[in-house]
Amino acid sequence: MSITITTAPCCWGVDDVNNPNLPAWSRVFDEAAAAGYGGLELGPYGYVPLDDRLVAAALAERNLFIVAGTIFDDLVSPDNRDSLLRQTDEICAVITRLPQPPQVAGQRFATPYLTVMDWGHDERDYAAGHFDRAPRLSVEAWAAMVANIKAIAERAGTYGVRAVIHPHVGGYIEFADEIERIARDVPQEIAGFCLDTGHAYYAGMDPVETLRRYADRLDYVHFKDIDQAVFDRVMGERIRFFEACAQGVMCPIGRGVLDYPAIRQALADIGYHGFITVEQERDPRSVAGSLADVKESRDYLRSVGF
Repeated sequence: MSITITTAPCCWGVDDVNNPNLPAWSRVFDEAAAAGYGGLELGPYGYVPLDDRLVAAALAERNLFIVAGTIFDDLVSPDNRDSLLRQTDEICAVITRLPQPPQVAGQRFATPYLTVMDWGHDERDYAAGHFDRAPRLSVEAWAAMVANIKAIAERAGTYGVRAVIHPHVGGYIEFADEIERIARDVPQEIAGFCLDTGHAYYAGMDPVETLRRYADRLDYVHFKDIDQAVFDRVMGERIRFFEACAQGVMCPIGRGVLDYPAIRQALADIGYHGFITVEQERDPRSVAGSLADVKESRDYLRSVGF
């Protein structure tokens, strides 16, 4: 496999840009480089400045590149279309002007990518990981979400950016039935998939089998690990997904329950080449541990052949 390992600002607790406790983006860049990563994601819209000259200079100083930008928002509401497309325009205009990594043989689409994730629904957030009690969208609401995703992907394509759908715990594309449905309704030529090993496990799926099942859609991958004891406890509580993350449900890779040698074998078997981003959602108030954790994850993945 030709694999490049990157990381993301969520490892520093950056998910909600309105959280007053977020670390400076320059700290995230500093520590990503210090931990041995060559690149990272831009993070949620509004975190890193949408100033390509400023950010390009900061990346160059640290010998870093940007692998992807992120749409992390309500994909369901038709009324959110204008905002989603504005975000797409602004993110793609910036990431396409930032330093990029060398592209590798066998990689389906060149970086940067635009990860597209549904978020912002209390009824799903409190049902995170619970297949049996999570409400599903009506036919009409699902169609509206599909239309929004297609519009984002088509707009990103005008910048030469590949949109990749990321099933996310607590959103309306989380469980196996929803992933299967979105695979049917958004063709491969419009958008690919960014599958996340930790989100798959949280949602009751086998990460290895999920990677194999969607091998033909897999353009980009996220890696996480899960602390089984914390997971078992929070699944018995009425709790939002990021509240569970603040309690440590996500842990450094190699310390949790996911079988990364088996995941590596699956990626080798399907011929995956390209980029894998390490993530570990956390409370930004625990950012003092981020550098050690992302370094531990990188070192572990290197030890098992990544």
